[in-house]
Amino acid sequence: MNAYSFVQHLHSGFRYIVLVLFIYAIISAFIGWLGNRPYTNGNRLTNLFAMISAHTQLLIGIVLYFLSPLVAFNSTTMKDPITRYFTVEHWVMMVIAIAIITVGHSKSKKLTKAQDKHKIIALFYTLALLIIIGALAAGKISILK
Repeated sequence: MNAYSFVQHLHSGFRYIVLVLFIYAIISAFIGWLGNRPYTNGNRLTNLFAMISAHTQLLIGIVLYFLSPLVAFNSTTMKDPITRYFTVEHWVMMVIAIAIITVGHSKSKKLTKAQDKHKIIALFYTLALLIIIGALAAGKISILK
């Protein structure tokens, strides 16, 4: 197994950890927000670990990007939908999603009311997850063309 293959498998498998943490953080945030529950240290840690997992996935993705044989900027890169997706579209959407996650987490830390903290996490993390799912769906469509 070469370095590219190892990192590709790591990136591919780690996404499930990210997904589980995000779904749990989002559900907890909606329950806390709509159920008028206190913002506990457990909530803070869940949100923090979800954010850290997304950043870790980004770092693994950056390593994968530079190891990838698909990353070759030439005249055919933008013409081929699969190469364009992995060279440009995928990572741009993921960076946008992670920026939203980071902003949401930072905003929630500055708030004092529990419902406001839950609300910010629920909204920002859900928006980021929708962007991630949309980006992955766009990739599937690119590959199937």
